[in-house]
Amino acid sequence: MNDMRAKGEAVLIAAVELARHHWRQRLAAAYALGSLAHGGFSAVSDVDLGLVLSDPLHADDAAGVARLADSIKVTRKPFADRLSVFWGSAASLSGTAPGGRFPPLDRVDLKKYGRLLAGRDVRDRVASPSQREVLIAGAELALRRLATEEAIVILKNPAALIGSDQKTLTRMILWPVRFLFTARTGDVGRNDAAVAHFAAGRDGPSVVLVRLALAWRDAGPQPTDRQAIGAITAGLLPLYECFLLDHETRLRECGRVDLADAFREWRRRLLDK
Repeated sequence: MNDMRAKGEAVLIAAVELARHHWRQRLAAAYALGSLAHGGFSAVSDVDLGLVLSDPLHADDAAGVARLADSIKVTRKPFADRLSVFWGSAASLSGTAPGGRFPPLDRVDLKKYGRLLAGRDVRDRVASPSQREVLIAGAELALRRLATEEAIVILKNPAALIGSDQKTLTRMILWPVRFLFTARTGDVGRNDAAVAHFAAGRDGPSVVLVRLALAWRDAGPQPTDRQAIGAITAGLLPLYECFLLDHETRLRECGRVDLADAFREWRRRLLDK
């Protein structure tokens, strides 16, 4: 295990111990999710934890999860500020009861790749989201994170993007690739798999850029790197045009005209089309 991954695992271990202390017998299972479960953990990764509590969920469980995350964050250990906790119960994950926080994309991650850290494996109780659910969840996430005025300004300015932090740089390039992968396969948008899927059977500036961005997750470019700026200039907006047109079509076909219209407006603002 490399040193970076070991630091991420240490955050998981500390969080699971706090969960055991807080929920005791109500903690049915704890899982590593994300890149600490399916691979690809890097300097820009989050530490994703899934908690399954016994039924029924309590009114103060959400507050307990928030306190757990805050308790980890104040330690200031490496990746402590990257902890993201998804939680629910067997009933909420099976779709027979409301509550918790486990969006469709993260339920797919749990069911397919979750790595058991504590308790008993309950993934056979998790309902698999439909491809329509994961498409809509991904589209809504993309609109929240990438279609803001601030994000559009950065996306239109390669110098601003390369001058941002490493996490922002790589996510703004790789997230569209991951959303495309998920929409087409129904699978979690793992970076390596998503880039390979996007690059298969095609070439051009966008392929060059996404391959560079995959490497930048471990070591980002210098703000004055002319090759990197050139790759962003040539490849980024064509990548977004591919992503936006793909999702606009898919969203119309599945009956979410509201989201399709939002993607069309996003494309107009970003590409002036």
